[in-house]
Amino acid sequence: MPVRNIAAGEKAKESIAEKDPNAKLEVMELDVSSQESVRKFASQYCSKGLPLNILILNAGIMSPPFTLSKDNIELQFATNHLGNFLLTNLLLDTMKKTASESGKEGRIVILSSELHQTTYKEGIMFDKINDEKCYNAMYAYGQSKLANVLHAKELTRRLQEEGVNITANSLHPGVINTNLLRHNGIFAIFFKVVQSFLKNIPQGAATTCYVAMHPQLKGVSGEYFADSNLKKASKYAQDPELAKKLWDFSEKLTQAK
Repeated sequence: MPVRNIAAGEKAKESIAEKDPNAKLEVMELDVSSQESVRKFASQYCSKGLPLNILILNAGIMSPPFTLSKDNIELQFATNHLGNFLLTNLLLDTMKKTASESGKEGRIVILSSELHQTTYKEGIMFDKINDEKCYNAMYAYGQSKLANVLHAKELTRRLQEEGVNITANSLHPGVINTNLLRHNGIFAIFFKVVQSFLKNIPQGAATTCYVAMHPQLKGVSGEYFADSNLKKASKYAQDPELAKKLWDFSEKLTQAK
């Protein structure tokens, strides 16, 4: 169970163990905003020789003030996309091996947002990704969420080209009552007012679980989901050339080839 905060992870582990004493869990540290942390986690996981059939990429941050990550990349893009991109690449061989040996379809699930439609006019600001003067907290969030959908699209193309029994999809989990908006004062106040109308955490996890596990989605890949149904993504999100350009850009920033 990868977590950024080990203490919080141990509490979650205890809670799960109380409900299911047979659950086998190991808490491992992972901060997806740091490429060093991602590489360390992936190395430790792979060294255990464990199988990996389902990979759910749900770590994220929303609308902080302009900040650079430890790798000197705008924090939302680094956390919401690049960390997930690198982690997927580092674990992909393990997933391929598991799918081949088990005969079971592997699934990669990338949490995006309906706000992938609210981004900069270019979609992805490749040349100004770290430009503080151009930074808009909400657009930067939308940009990172657009990157999630494009990641699933291009990853699907590559997996299908290789003939690998692994699917990759993205989804909008819904507006959930979590602390994701802690950095955005105005939206945090608004969501506190409408708190009773928000999805709780189990409701918010429903679409993720559906995409990750439902047999009805066998072979379905490169799609975008919301409320446990297929949904049409934005025009930018359906652009194969933009998806390819993002992949090449991400490889360069993570040096993962």
